Amino acid sequence: MSLKSERRGIHVDQSELLCKKGCGYYGNPGWQGFCSKCWREEYQKARQKQIQEDWELAERLQREEEEAYASTQHPQGAQSLTFSKFEEKKTNEKSRKVTTVKKFFGASSRAGSKKATQETSLNPGQLGKERGADNLLRDLKEIFTPPWELPSPTEVLAGKLREVQEAKAASPISRQVSIETDRVSKDFCDFLKTYHKPGQEIYKQCKLFLEAMHHKRDLSIEEQSEYTQDFYQNVADKLHARWKVSPEKVEMAMDQIEKYIMTRLYKYVFCPETTEDEKKDLAVQKRIRALHWVTPQMLCVPVNEEIPEVSDVVVKAITDIIEMDSKRVPRDKLACITSCSKHIFTAIRTTKNEPASADDFLPTLIYIVLKGNPPRLQSNIQYITRFCNPSRLMTGEDGYYFTNLCCAVAFIEKLDAQSLNLSQEDFDRYMSGQASPKKQEPESWSADMCVGVRQMYRNLDLLSQLNERQERIVSEAKKLERDLIDWTDGVAKEVQEIVEKYPLEIKPPNPALAAIDSENVENDKLPPPLQPQVYAG
Repeated sequence: MSLKSERRGIHVDQSELLCKKGCGYYGNPGWQGFCSKCWREEYQKARQKQIQEDWELAERLQREEEEAYASTQHPQGAQSLTFSKFEEKKTNEKSRKVTTVKKFFGASSRAGSKKATQETSLNPGQLGKERGADNLLRDLKEIFTPPWELPSPTEVLAGKLREVQEAKAASPISRQVSIETDRVSKDFCDFLKTYHKPGQEIYKQCKLFLEAMHHKRDLSIEEQSEYTQDFYQNVADKLHARWKVSPEKVEMAMDQIEKYIMTRLYKYVFCPETTEDEKKDLAVQKRIRALHWVTPQMLCVPVNEEIPEVSDVVVKAITDIIEMDSKRVPRDKLACITSCSKHIFTAIRTTKNEPASADDFLPTLIYIVLKGNPPRLQSNIQYITRFCNPSRLMTGEDGYYFTNLCCAVAFIEKLDAQSLNLSQEDFDRYMSGQASPKKQEPESWSADMCVGVRQMYRNLDLLSQLNERQERIVSEAKKLERDLIDWTDGVAKEVQEIVEKYPLEIKPPNPALAAIDSENVENDKLPPPLQPQVYAG
């Protein structure tokens, strides 16, 4: 969704909030701009295409395996009895696996996959079918495993016993439920009593769905989301078509169903470890902390927080958006977003003394998000997108406010100097913390301003002055360091030039002088030694 800068404010065309396929429902950035209905259709098309490609790949690999196997056969028939039995066993095993592959990837299975999913969500024998699908997947894995690498029967039996024990230990029925879960279950049963026979069927389907989700925890979060959305759609269709329930009662029933199942599944499907939701949460929080200097004037927010009533409403809006993380049900999280948005409209209306417009709402919502920095913001948005009743996100005020929140987060992630009508130099200095926007001068303070607020502004001014002094000291220190480096390099260069101009020549030492009284016949420059003479007396 494109965000435009207009009159130093943020403007989003309301048509850009709708599904890009033109169905009239609200779109969602998490669904690439589609609504829930159109996104599921696109997802199903891509999934069917992937299944077709996998089926063709399996057939090609099977043909290559058959050709490789045929090329290894000897023309002679003289083979030992043991080898013949081994080849016969291998051929039978391979034929069984080929049949399994074709059955799994057959056109009838692909065409009826969605229908089968819908029927199993309502069928009491669903767990048996789930186990059958697991067996098919195990057979597919065995196709590419050599016979000598397959586990022995004893190992297989031990593995199955471990699986049964783990399933019993981790079963959602046998585990100790929390107080909140117990309360929600009691409220759900009391609610279904008003529906009589349809209520009994709804409760039965919800229990089967929870059991099936327990066995699907190894699947990706997208597949679990798709399975949950199918369950919502199947139950709503049954209430409409089979039991002729009014649309209002269907909506109430779907809200209670969502509350019941998502309270039990929350800790398994919210911010799972297999996704990057936590990484995105940290990135958004870091980004918002870096943008703490953004003022309402930069976003052109039509809210005057100096008015006590407006200030109180802004605090309530921030409280609502932060409280969203404490809720476990997607509908309750949406309710927090809706309450926050209504407080924003109230603050705008109080400030301007006129009804608020949509162009005023989005900048103020961005400012509230920046000021509140809600915890796990991306995880909450993804959780609502994946597991909320799709009808709430496609229409109504909940869907409108949620779509605007997604736009606000997208704007914050891409916010730059141009978005705030700042120079790139000032934007970089503010982001790095080297400077901060100019604060309110003491002369412009109103007489009734809170003493604490005045002291806060004085402290901010003092911190700004200290920051400037520190910047000057750091700058001078870096300059001194550069001067020392230049001086050292200059001295070294001068010494090198002198050495090159006046090279030091080292001459070999002179030979040692011979002793005076030595018989040195070669040195004839010295007189001969004196000889003693004897005189007779």
